[in-house]
Amino acid sequence: MSTRDFIEKDYYAALGVSQKADAAEIKKAYRKLARDLHPDKNPGNTDAEARFKDVSEAYDVLSDPKRRGEYDDARRLFGGGGAGARAGFPGGFPGAGGGQPFDLGDLFGQAAGGAGARAGGLGDLFGGLFGGGGGAAPGSARARSQAASGPARGQDVETEATLSFEESVLGVTVPLRMQSPGTCPTCTGTGARPGTSPHTCEVCGGAGVTSRSQGAFAFSEPCRACRGTGQVVDDPCPTCHGDGVTTQTRTITVRIPSGVKDGQRIRLAGKGAPGRRGGPAGDLFVVVHVSDHDLFGRKGDDLTLTVPITFPEAVLGTTLTVPTLDANVTLKVPAGTASGRTLRVRGRGVPGRGRNGDLLVTVEVAVPQRLSAEAERAVKTLDAELGDPRPQITAAAQARSTGPGSVR
Repeated sequence: MSTRDFIEKDYYAALGVSQKADAAEIKKAYRKLARDLHPDKNPGNTDAEARFKDVSEAYDVLSDPKRRGEYDDARRLFGGGGAGARAGFPGGFPGAGGGQPFDLGDLFGQAAGGAGARAGGLGDLFGGLFGGGGGAAPGSARARSQAASGPARGQDVETEATLSFEESVLGVTVPLRMQSPGTCPTCTGTGARPGTSPHTCEVCGGAGVTSRSQGAFAFSEPCRACRGTGQVVDDPCPTCHGDGVTTQTRTITVRIPSGVKDGQRIRLAGKGAPGRRGGPAGDLFVVVHVSDHDLFGRKGDDLTLTVPITFPEAVLGTTLTVPTLDANVTLKVPAGTASGRTLRVRGRGVPGRGRNGDLLVTVEVAVPQRLSAEAERAVKTLDAELGDPRPQITAAAQARSTGPGSVR
């Protein structure tokens, strides 16, 4: 990404969010736009494809706190989106009068100690701002030439995967079919028709950038003849039309670890779009969606399960056979267990690195809807034997009904 991009491109507008938007708002806006503009939904629509690339570039910058901070700093420094950079700072600089072009490199070169320090020019200012170091001065013509012709990291790619409840808990290996930019198979990324080769751009001399004066400033910008690559393709590849990149469908096998949650975003390093000119691949981000289960729920690393028991089992106690995700276990229900009590089966929940979660079994007393005459007589007999379980509550209610101020 060039310095000019940082100055002139409005990534917030590209995503339709304000400059105060937090990470969640930015992510939500990106995901909606990416779904609407994805090449799968817009086959052959070049406008949607270009917009998709712009949205992806904006998200790459704004989703990274460090790069977002650098972007905001650059826009504040140079007038917020290019206007200040094109018009010059209010009041101008001493020595920039008479309408003569004024190169910021002159100012910073003099401040740094003369001609020797000026070599990086304006690029050195941005190199310091964006944390470059070592080798060619960041932002200088030499550094931009190296960036244009050297290796470039591939784009990050985001996709979605829907898992069953069991798969999310136990882990699963799934094939993911997706479309993303990749090296053109016809020209192997050169952009030239097979049998031909690109040649060094005569306009920029292979630097990928040209300088121009505008108002009181001198700016470097991507060379229009070679589109900033430093190379010119006379006979473009018929497949990629000279870009060296095509949208490709690929299937990769991904291991989803155990214990993932609904909505979790998993990063798989090096599984994104391939790099250009030998650069490393980007990362793949998989957003997981988990289906509900008929029996089990989840609370953190614990699984939850509700089991009905009869009234005699609650009173006398019993031993139940309850399911887990991979086997059955026995559970002892103590005598006198109240309906709604939760019993814990340790280690039979979500697998973890340190320890597994537990299975939380809630017992509920099942009340029959209909009784035979004999069963009804038995229940009445039992009720008479057990007596009233609410003596204190009954006594308190009677006292309030007969006390001062009661209504009769």
